[in-house]
Amino acid sequence: MKKQVYLRYLGLIFLALTTFSLSPSWAQEEKDIKKAPVGGYAEALYNAVEWRSIGPFRGGRSGAVTGVPGKPNLYYFGGTGGGVWRTKDGGQTWENISDGYFGGSIGSIAVSEYDPNVIYVGGGEVTVRGNVSYGYGMYKTVDAGKTWKHIGLPDSRHIPRIRIHPKNPDLVYAAVMGDLYKSSEERGVYRSKDGGKTWEKILFANADAGAVELVMDPNNPRIIFASTWRIRRTPYSLESGGEGSALWKSTDGGDTWTNISNNKGMPKGALGIIGVTVSPVNSDRVFAIIENQKGGVFRSDDGGDSWTKVNESRSLRQRAWYYSKIYADTKDEDIVYVMNVSYHKSTDGGRTFKASNAPHGDHHDLWIAPEDNQRMIIADDGGGQVSFDGGENWSTYHNQPTAQFYRVVTDDHFPYRIYGAQQDNSTVRIAHRTDGGSIGERDWEPTAGGESAHLAIDPNNNDIVFGGSYGGFLTRVNHETKQRQAINVWPDNPMGYGAVGMRYRFQWNFPIFFSPHDPKKLYTTSNQVHMSTNGGQSWELISPDLTLNDTSFMQSSGGPITKDNTGVEYYCTIFAATESPYEKDLLWVGSDDGLVHISKNSGGNWENVTPKGMPEYMMINSIDPDPFTKGGAYVAGTRYKLGDYTPYLYKTKDYGKTWKLITKGIDKEHFTRVVRADPERPGLLYAGTETGMYMSFDDGENWQSMQLNLPIVPITDLAIKNDNLIAATQGRSFWMIDDLTVLHQLDSKVAKSNFNLFQPMPSYRMGGGGRFGRSSKTTGKNHPGGVMVHYYLQEKPADSVEVKLSFHTQSGELIRAFSSKAKERADKLEVKENGNRFIWDMRYPAGKTFKGMIMWAGRLTGPRVVPGNYMVKLTIGDQTQEQNFEILKDPRSESSLEDMQAQFDFLKDVVDKASEAHQAIIDIRDIRTQIKTYTDKLKDDDKMEDVMEKAKSITKTMTEVEEKLYQTKNRSRQDPLNFPIKLTNKLAHLNSLNGNGDFRPTAQSYQVRDELTKQIDKALDRFRKVVNEEIPELNRMIRERAVDPIMMKEKPPVN
Repeated sequence: MKKQVYLRYLGLIFLALTTFSLSPSWAQEEKDIKKAPVGGYAEALYNAVEWRSIGPFRGGRSGAVTGVPGKPNLYYFGGTGGGVWRTKDGGQTWENISDGYFGGSIGSIAVSEYDPNVIYVGGGEVTVRGNVSYGYGMYKTVDAGKTWKHIGLPDSRHIPRIRIHPKNPDLVYAAVMGDLYKSSEERGVYRSKDGGKTWEKILFANADAGAVELVMDPNNPRIIFASTWRIRRTPYSLESGGEGSALWKSTDGGDTWTNISNNKGMPKGALGIIGVTVSPVNSDRVFAIIENQKGGVFRSDDGGDSWTKVNESRSLRQRAWYYSKIYADTKDEDIVYVMNVSYHKSTDGGRTFKASNAPHGDHHDLWIAPEDNQRMIIADDGGGQVSFDGGENWSTYHNQPTAQFYRVVTDDHFPYRIYGAQQDNSTVRIAHRTDGGSIGERDWEPTAGGESAHLAIDPNNNDIVFGGSYGGFLTRVNHETKQRQAINVWPDNPMGYGAVGMRYRFQWNFPIFFSPHDPKKLYTTSNQVHMSTNGGQSWELISPDLTLNDTSFMQSSGGPITKDNTGVEYYCTIFAATESPYEKDLLWVGSDDGLVHISKNSGGNWENVTPKGMPEYMMINSIDPDPFTKGGAYVAGTRYKLGDYTPYLYKTKDYGKTWKLITKGIDKEHFTRVVRADPERPGLLYAGTETGMYMSFDDGENWQSMQLNLPIVPITDLAIKNDNLIAATQGRSFWMIDDLTVLHQLDSKVAKSNFNLFQPMPSYRMGGGGRFGRSSKTTGKNHPGGVMVHYYLQEKPADSVEVKLSFHTQSGELIRAFSSKAKERADKLEVKENGNRFIWDMRYPAGKTFKGMIMWAGRLTGPRVVPGNYMVKLTIGDQTQEQNFEILKDPRSESSLEDMQAQFDFLKDVVDKASEAHQAIIDIRDIRTQIKTYTDKLKDDDKMEDVMEKAKSITKTMTEVEEKLYQTKNRSRQDPLNFPIKLTNKLAHLNSLNGNGDFRPTAQSYQVRDELTKQIDKALDRFRKVVNEEIPELNRMIRERAVDPIMMKEKPPVN
């Protein structure tokens, strides 16, 4: 068949050549944090406030992976919201390498074979499901990920494949899928010959069909195959295939292209997504998996001139739009892999396949090492996993904090737990802090509902949880009894059907919530509001249809080839709903098709209060009642599924009679998903967007960034609990801020100050804390523990000026002090310009130790203070500020305050006595050294014999005292198993034992302490006698001979 050759742009003669020199406006660049934004405060005042990643470390979706030839332990994957990740140990641990430069959804990663320091990344995932996120263009590193630069294609939205010339890292190709929601010109295949400085569009199908796959012949980089795909999402439909979907070939490096979709053996009719691969063993062997009514796996043995369908199994092409990726083995031309729910391997050229699964499933990308076909990395809905034996075994995905969560709520347990539904996995409840050093798998568990759930916790019993999922699925789980009950409002399975004609339309992510005024009243929503007072045993309908109810938006989704009805595209549904915590029976409801309703009598009557002038078909994503204004509320809406990425936030102060748009300061393309009002400070609002966090100090009139150390990631929901802020993210699991009170305290006085000490928030006296000085790559970051003290320095003081932070009782007694001039590391206060945070562990100073000291099961940690009121002082030179704060009792504690005081007194006595004994040992060793130095000079002088005898006697006595107090033979950690421990170790052991928990020491602990103290005092009395009587006598004898006496070192002041 004669080839029909198309010049680039399908006959158009111009060449699009574009240079990009500016980074996107949202890029994480240096900014002037000392400059106050309009209506807000300079970030310098609070930049010590930080987000922490709590997990869970259970991977979310990835569609892009790669390894590096010749580097068996080095791999990369891109998260569909979580940025770029790297492992250097074969998948045992992962670290993010894009934070600080870019983030969000990643569609492709390519490492240069010629120079593996050169890596290109394309934003925007290819897995275009209902919660798809777009990217922000092309990025490049030339130092293996240490630094990155944005290199163009900012409006590409989705770049699912990048290919680099094997001998020229500056020659790079990008398959640009383009905007999913509207027609656009920035789609097709792009090429750069100068490492991304400029780009030219070399293949363009039409404004609705972008490039989805790009394959370079491993043996001849001039030969390139590309597939284009017509794909469109709307709020109510997914369409895959049609005009523009095609398979293309170039033999001149992309200068010209041939449409080979109609070549001999290709399927007729509409085409959809096409995956293609070339065998590195035989360049004439090309495989394609094609979405078509008669699609399947096709093979060409003549470089694409003709094709044969070799397999049409539905298991290879189900939900074709979500998968349809195919990969040739690097060593055997008959081995080929197809990605789908399972991944499938053929060893006979594609005729038959065997299904397998990596640890998660729903597979999207595969890289096979050119030099070793047993070494590979796979991408699936659980992240990236590595295999060294051809897929027999894979690394875990429970080491990647890239989960995608839809919503977040909390309970009233202590410590409270965070709940959310992880896309492509289970729901989860996870402790926000623990008694350990981190937050790991032991600290979370699955709960009610499924991957797309809203969750509601029974106010009367936090172990009873209600959760939803797609198809109207709704369950009640009792964690105490391990019982699970299905309580669907209408248990008619809708799978595979469009929404039209259904009795109730339940969205993929439908609301579920309890009344804050009546703990028996449980609500959920379809296109109507449902209420139960018996735990879901029966449901009462309390509203009419509160949507547009337009049946044209309710037809079966999918086509023109493959239908897809899971509930994601169910439209005209209630998407956000809440009962005001501040006004009983006041219900707010928002629909995904742009309506807002209110009921003031618990559903008895409803009023349409949709904001006038709000663009139509707005998805109302969140509604939050105003804590300070009756009838007030805040609404976050979005129209991104209509191709409108504008942020939309509204507020009302009069039950929805009037509304005001409040988005000034939010980037014009950071569409908004959620807004929350701080319940403690009027006018303080938080907004989560597709591209990060914002806050407002003036009730939404002006917004400023609240990104701080939070990576660029879509924020899907926010929750405020106990002055904490928790963010659900679409690609980085849960993040949270532990102390919002710093923001509550900002005012004009603080803003104008040279320095400011913020009042610490009340702090629980409990176990656990963060890993100081290091972080885990496999577990979440714990609350740091102790008392968080924030302070601000407009400028860092000169080195000559002492900065001191000291903690005191209410009466002013010093407990502990930390200074910028301290010599001991434990007492050192590190200070910097702008915001500072210091964590006090609530302890008195540790006991005295000495060089080389070995203890077995004994510690001299200072005792923790008793719950109560305390004071902190910040002193800079001769200026001081002070703040009072409270230490709270752990609600789980069995002990009374009197018990805790008894524990404190006991431990303080133990530590003080051990310190006294250790100071004596230090003094003994110093005196003994002086004596030895002196006597070594006189050992041959017969006239000094009496002095020598006196010195020998003193040394013998002091050594006996030292050996009574401490086992001097112990030189290594396990030596105490050979040389029995002595008195101070035994006393320190009491400190270890009785320092556990909050308990009053046992009667026997007091007895042992008293016995040990008596023996120590006896030994110390003997030492004091030496110091007070025998050393003065020795010095008298020495002075008579006109020689320098033995001196006691001056002791440093006690802190």
